[in-house]
Amino acid sequence: MIYNLNRMHTVRTMGKRILTLATGMALGALAVPGLLHLGLLWGLFPSRDLNHASSYVREVLQLVNENYVDAGAASYDALARSAIHGMVESLDPHSEFMEAKDNEQLEEDLSGEFGGIGVEVETRADRIVVVAPIAGTPGDRAGILRGDEITGIDGHRLGGGASRDEVVGKLRGKPKTRVTVSLFRPGTGKSFDLLLTREIIKVESVGETRVLDGDVGYVQLKEFSEHTGEEFVDAVNRLLKQNINSLIIDLRNNPGGLLDAAVEVAEPFFRKGEIIVYTQGRKPSDREDYRAEADGEPLDLPVAVLINAGTASAAEIVTGALKDTGRAVIVGERSFGKGSVQAIFKLKDGEALRLTTAKYYTPSGVSIHEKGIAPQVEVIMTPDEDSKLWQQHARPDLLGQPAEFKAVLGFEPIADRQLQTALDVLKGVDMLDGQADAAASAAKKAGGAH
Repeated sequence: MIYNLNRMHTVRTMGKRILTLATGMALGALAVPGLLHLGLLWGLFPSRDLNHASSYVREVLQLVNENYVDAGAASYDALARSAIHGMVESLDPHSEFMEAKDNEQLEEDLSGEFGGIGVEVETRADRIVVVAPIAGTPGDRAGILRGDEITGIDGHRLGGGASRDEVVGKLRGKPKTRVTVSLFRPGTGKSFDLLLTREIIKVESVGETRVLDGDVGYVQLKEFSEHTGEEFVDAVNRLLKQNINSLIIDLRNNPGGLLDAAVEVAEPFFRKGEIIVYTQGRKPSDREDYRAEADGEPLDLPVAVLINAGTASAAEIVTGALKDTGRAVIVGERSFGKGSVQAIFKLKDGEALRLTTAKYYTPSGVSIHEKGIAPQVEVIMTPDEDSKLWQQHARPDLLGQPAEFKAVLGFEPIADRQLQTALDVLKGVDMLDGQADAAASAAKKAGGAH
């Protein structure tokens, strides 16, 4: 859809690109024939070095299978899977062999929908703690609060070494199925059980969206999944209808996602054909350019982007593209620095291989991998401020309700110093624009008097 408001800003509804590559914690898909058994995989690539290596691994597999004390733990299938895990995951922190359950969870994350109870959790000192319930979900309606500790699921107590992924996997499930969650509330010292019915939990890529003082639009992006591009465009169009004169894009604590989604978010600010990002694999011919495809003029208004150490991968693509081309002022803290690209290779039985295949570069050819993006205006927040602000922005429905806010989140609303700085920066830009317009008008009048 196209809106012509104030400065004739134009935002188009963008068609989905083919999902080919991805960054961060969520990735795109590339299909290849199902390959798991090592013998089959090795047989496809006749090579002297490969044959030598495969023979050696085969010999070790056989020795372990025939001689290990626990025969059940040394089946060829179990050993082959362990070998693949070790082979792939030793390459870098982002390459991984995903068994069926892990791959299914990744696909759910990419779609932005899953069956669950709707609570964000994290690990603290070997305890699984609720960060915040998602508004309107079973967990929220049942009264789960920030800080509640999950001590058991379906009658099984969680051990001290329970991982976050393990707990999330148990809380998720098919919609309309039930799960009993055992909780401990430190504030009251009481333990209790809740019987919850799972529902489809839709995770919106776009979080808080509103008009701030001074007609400044604000959009929070929480991730980059399949629908992020269209959700962002819809949010900006709603703000444009309210006559905003500038825009803040909040990418703090955004861990990334699909590369294509990042391109779609950056695209409205670029002219058709302009490069937004490019990826480069191991060979010169592996370079792939991602260019804007939108017709018409790009958005023409001052933009500030908020980042911090939790801003990674796809979020850094947007940040880098806008900073590199002078289309935005970056405010906050240096970003994470995750500049590699992973491809997903589908295997058999629902399994998959996630493999780093390239690095991405900003339009001017800068790689931010393991470096991050430095803000032009630095505002450092404490870890406690970061944690509280993340929760505060996750629950905009509680703003203006101090008592309920504290009851749900456990603290009073705090000031967002980074956001305020971005507002101050945009106010300064607006003043300079006004002075420039006044000077041009005066010059034009003076010229007409002669």
